[in-house]
Amino acid sequence: MFYQEVDTGIFPIQAWEDFEQQFQLHFFSVNAEVDTINTLEGTSYHQGNWTVNDYLDSFQALVSDAGYTDPWTLVVKFQRGLRLGIQNQIATMLYGWPADTDPDTWYRVAQRIDQACLANEAFQSVSHSAPSASLKTISA
Repeated sequence: MFYQEVDTGIFPIQAWEDFEQQFQLHFFSVNAEVDTINTLEGTSYHQGNWTVNDYLDSFQALVSDAGYTDPWTLVVKFQRGLRLGIQNQIATMLYGWPADTDPDTWYRVAQRIDQACLANEAFQSVSHSAPSASLKTISA
């Protein structure tokens, strides 16, 4: 593009539409939907060290780009990508287990479990060796 300007003395982008076209040509995937579907269908896309909220944001953007709308498919893809500990906690819930066709409930339950785990980790990380206040005995 810049070589064309050097050769002809005219910058090839004359309008915003030209810029958009060139930008997409050079920086976007040829078929973003296929790339997104391949990401979701592969085995490498998962929560990892992300919070559920971060994973959910990324997941929802991907399924939107892929055009996935079937609730069962959304639940399967979301569940498969969750950390194993969160998957297990949801799967072994005694009551309130979300339906396999209710992605919104799956999202909320996973978020609650993740928040509880994060709070528990923060609690456990507090040093238990901090000096305790001495107890005084009062005699009557």
